[in-house]
Amino acid sequence: MKRHLNTLFVTTQGAYLRKDGEALAVSIEKKTALRVPLHQLDGVAMFGRVSASPYLLGACAEAGVSVSMLTERGRFLAAVVGFSPGNVLLRREQYRRADDESHALHLARPMIAAKIANLRTVLLRGARDAGEDERRQALRTAASRLGPDAEQAMRAKSLESLRGIEGDTANTYFSTLNHLMSPGVPHIDVFKFEKRSRRPPLDPINALLSFLYTLLAHDLRSACEAAGLDAAVGFLHRDRPGRPSLALDLMESLRPVLADRLALTLINRQQVKPGGFICTESGAVTMNDTTRKAVLVAYQERKKDELMHPFINETVSIGLLPHVQARLLARHLRGDHDLYPDFIWR
Repeated sequence: MKRHLNTLFVTTQGAYLRKDGEALAVSIEKKTALRVPLHQLDGVAMFGRVSASPYLLGACAEAGVSVSMLTERGRFLAAVVGFSPGNVLLRREQYRRADDESHALHLARPMIAAKIANLRTVLLRGARDAGEDERRQALRTAASRLGPDAEQAMRAKSLESLRGIEGDTANTYFSTLNHLMSPGVPHIDVFKFEKRSRRPPLDPINALLSFLYTLLAHDLRSACEAAGLDAAVGFLHRDRPGRPSLALDLMESLRPVLADRLALTLINRQQVKPGGFICTESGAVTMNDTTRKAVLVAYQERKKDELMHPFINETVSIGLLPHVQARLLARHLRGDHDLYPDFIWR
């Protein structure tokens, strides 16, 4: 159970959340372990066998606190939110753009181009840190292949072709992922990446990536709601019941910054170890409680780091990037910007 910034993460199995006056109380084995005023929260994430009273859920919805329910491995199940606070004109414009492929493509292009540019940055930073000529050369070669892909994404003629470019880029990037891991880490072979597996993850590296992607999606969903956007209606990711498509759109460019790079750092610094992962009878791989909590702490610490945003030209904490990007998208939909300025990592 961790509270970071304005989000409460509850991972203790069997915990019960209830309303206590104007506060959220967490009970473990019928004893109050934590009490947090609702006005100090903007999100609650419950992992696994964690339950909540209907009175608390109602109070959270009324107070604008989103409550996300996830499996113990971090797969999103459902969310409880109150009335959407967004401007109806903004949402109507969002729906019109999503229903028109040319407008949707206009928005999706910079999202994928920014993702490719940020993946390239991950590879180049890895090449800079690599001690072996073979690793360094492999990473630089892959990075050189991604440069034209970003330009190609901005010239895509359809959403289908844009998805194809994104898929080819992902294959290039993931094919070099092992070169981003330090060979000096004990038992590094346990984290060897073979292929992307999601539902369920079939090895430790996929379990780690999926968990971080889930945390990032939670933050982006909250950011969309706070900006008055409908998190379920995207431009690249099409509508599907229960899927926060717009949050997934905005997540594309932020995955390398907030998830991929962090996962590699956790492995290379041995903050996560092979013994912290469990293989179930079905073949799915999950993290134990100690590893999950360590990842949560590292994720929140990463969000405190600051960088210069290339568009607004201001220093912002990484944790605020989802909110900055959601509001920039809202400004574009309102007509304040001709093009959506997605985030490009320098």
